[in-house]
Amino acid sequence: MIKLGYKASAEQFGPRELLDYAVLAEGAGLDSVWISDHFQPWRHTGGHAPYSLGWLGALGARTTRITIGTSVLTPTFRHHPSIVAQAFGTLGCLFEGRVVLGIGTGESLNEVPSSGMHWPEQKERTARFREAIKLIKTLWAEERVSFEGQFYRTEVATIYDRPQQPVPIYIAAAGPFIAKLAGMEGDGFICTSGKKRELYRETLLPNVQLGLETSGRASDPGFDRMIEMKVSFDEDRDKALQDTRYWAALALTPDEKMNVEDPLEMEKLSDALPVERAASRWIVSADPEEVVERVGEYVALGFNHLVFHAPGPDQARFLKAFSSRVAPLLRKKFG
Repeated sequence: MIKLGYKASAEQFGPRELLDYAVLAEGAGLDSVWISDHFQPWRHTGGHAPYSLGWLGALGARTTRITIGTSVLTPTFRHHPSIVAQAFGTLGCLFEGRVVLGIGTGESLNEVPSSGMHWPEQKERTARFREAIKLIKTLWAEERVSFEGQFYRTEVATIYDRPQQPVPIYIAAAGPFIAKLAGMEGDGFICTSGKKRELYRETLLPNVQLGLETSGRASDPGFDRMIEMKVSFDEDRDKALQDTRYWAALALTPDEKMNVEDPLEMEKLSDALPVERAASRWIVSADPEEVVERVGEYVALGFNHLVFHAPGPDQARFLKAFSSRVAPLLRKKFG
């Protein structure tokens, strides 16, 4: 059975407006709401970056049913892993059974400006990430933890408030090694749509499965394969196309945006792209059947949790149209 979620665009909306949209998503019948944990947005002009952990507390208090989580948070630089363990222990107690910790290795755009740190190479970021996961799990399982790692230390540390069942950890990956780690160490896997099909079919999902097999969970029915679906759906197709301009940075190649840590500079690079390229990562459509068909390609690959990210400024308009015209077709076709 598929699950349908809503990506709360923290880079595009302030905390109150974003909270109202997320509450609308629950009212529209969606199953989950996810927020990124960015210190800075992709754009300076009109950009936002509300603090995800405070925002999730407000969301949990204003909703009753939906799963809520980060997609994703970096538990290695701005956030020390022990503080992540404490924060999600508290959220898990407040909203038991509804909270997920989604984590990734991070981006310099968020970590460098907030700390002035030197952004390390991928090898170190991965090593820190693995150690952070180990420390978070240890703090959730044990008391008076004295941890001596390569990067992190604790001294007789205890997380006093934590739910009976640990908060699930979902791991985001864009390459084979972290994808395997998601299967080995995670309760779920996160990635984003709009890339070459071979990446999902030949690299990401097979390595997730290899990780599950390595951890003895080859057929775990509870493991979530989640993908952020970038969908610009509107009755006016040209409006749907133009809406993608705000998120043009997503179309930049890794080389084009490497080491860009200033939202003003990222904005300039994005605004230079033609609208056709800005829309290249998105399913742009005014036809519900077309959306279902194109989303179905990802379901066929094995994704069961589809989290919809809409680029337009009127998210209420999108939620109304999506929940009435697209979501019923998706649930009917895919369970």
